[in-house]
Amino acid sequence: MNVFLIGSGGREHALAWKLAASPLLERFYAAPGNPGIAAYAETVDLDVADHDAVATFCRQKRIDLVVVGPEAPLVAGLGDALRAADIAVFGPSAAAAQLEGSKGFTKDLCDRYAIPTAAYRRFNNAPKAKSYLREKGAPIVIKADGLAAGKGVTVAMTLADALDAVDACFEGAFGAAGAEVVIEDFLQGEEASFFCLCDGTTALPFGTAQDHKRVGEGDTGPNTGGMGAYSPAAVMTPDLVETTMRTIVEPTMRGLAEAGTPFAGVLYAGLMLTSDGPKLIEYNVRFGDPECQVLMMRLKDDLLVLLKAAADGQLGHMSARWHDEAALTVVMAARGYPGTPEKGSPIAGLEAAASDEGVEIFHAGTAIGDGGLVADGGRVLNVTARGASVAEARDRAYAAVDRIDWPGGFCRRDIGWRAITRETSGG
Repeated sequence: MNVFLIGSGGREHALAWKLAASPLLERFYAAPGNPGIAAYAETVDLDVADHDAVATFCRQKRIDLVVVGPEAPLVAGLGDALRAADIAVFGPSAAAAQLEGSKGFTKDLCDRYAIPTAAYRRFNNAPKAKSYLREKGAPIVIKADGLAAGKGVTVAMTLADALDAVDACFEGAFGAAGAEVVIEDFLQGEEASFFCLCDGTTALPFGTAQDHKRVGEGDTGPNTGGMGAYSPAAVMTPDLVETTMRTIVEPTMRGLAEAGTPFAGVLYAGLMLTSDGPKLIEYNVRFGDPECQVLMMRLKDDLLVLLKAAADGQLGHMSARWHDEAALTVVMAARGYPGTPEKGSPIAGLEAAASDEGVEIFHAGTAIGDGGLVADGGRVLNVTARGASVAEARDRAYAAVDRIDWPGGFCRRDIGWRAITRETSGG
C-alpha cells in the first residue's frame, strides 16, 4: 500500500516508525514531516490546509490510505474532502471531529445520551460566566470551547483563578477557541487515557495510558501538551474498561451515528476515575501526544492493517494484541516551555542515546540547522523505552535522556511515579 501521513510531531514520528514496519507498505510519504519522520517517509512540501492540493497529490501518487495525525486538519474537514475524492482516510469527518473541536458539543452529547461526565454550563460572555462562578465557587474547571493546543483548560482551585481564566478566554488568550467557555464541576479522582479504533460502527479497544500534563515534578506548575506518559495504565482494570465501553464509548458511537455523523478514526477518551465510576473529562479525535508513542511501542500487530480496516469499515473482524512489557516516554522540552520556547539550540548524542535495546527517540519539534539537528518547538524529543515493568522502562528512558547532549532542554524526572508507586507497594 502507498500511505500518506499528515503531521509533524512526535505522535506522527511514532506512527511513521510503526507503519514503516508493515510488510504491506510500499511507498510512504509525509507532510510536512520532521527530521525523524524523514528516516521512514519521503517528506513533501505541501500545504495540508489546501484540501484540493492534498487530494491531487493522493491521486498522483496512487495513495491507498491517508493517516491524519493532528486534530486541526480533521476539524477543518480534510477527512471529508478526501472521502469525497474517493480516497481512504483514517480520521473522522468534520462533524464527528466536533467531539474535540467543541467541548460544548461533547457536553451536550453527554447530556442527551446520559454519558457520565461533570455537570456543566456553556457561556458566550464574561459577565454571565463570572456570575455563575460566584454562585458555584471553587474548585471548578474552565475550558475554552475550541481547539487550544491542549492549553485552554484551567483547573481553578480558587475563585480568583477561575475569574482570571474566564477573562483570559474572552480577552483572546486562546484566539477564536475562547469565544465560548464551558464551566464544569471539579471531579475528584485519578485520570486515565483510553483509546478505541472506530470504523463508524465498531469500536475496538486500543490500549490505556496515563500522561503527565503539568510542567513541573510532582505534577506542579502550568498545564502543557504533556511531559511524559506510560502504558498500560494499571488503574484501568478490565472491569473499568468494560464500564467505559458500555457507559461512555458505545453511547457516543450510537449518538453520532443517529445524528448521521458516524465516527471513524481513533477515539481518545480522557477519563476521571471517580468513586462513582469513570466519567468523561473530554474527547480527542486523534491519538494522544505523547500517549501514542507508548502505545506504538507496545503494539504487536501491524498498525497499517488496523488503520486501513478502520477506514474501510472492517474493524468488526479485527483485534489488537499488545506486548506484555510496559512502555514509558519522557518529553524533553526547550527552555521557556510552556511559555515561549527557545528555538535553535543544538542537539547531539541521539544515536548513542537510542543504542540500547527497547529504546526509541521520536522527534517532536526538531529541524536541521547549519550545524545539524536543532530544537524547533516547545516539546522537542520523546525519549521512549520498553521494560518488564514501568520502573524498568523508566530507568531505560532516563539512561537515554542522560546520553543526549542538549543544554537547551529540560525534562521532568518523575514520569511514571504513580505506576511505580503501585508496583513497589503491590497495589
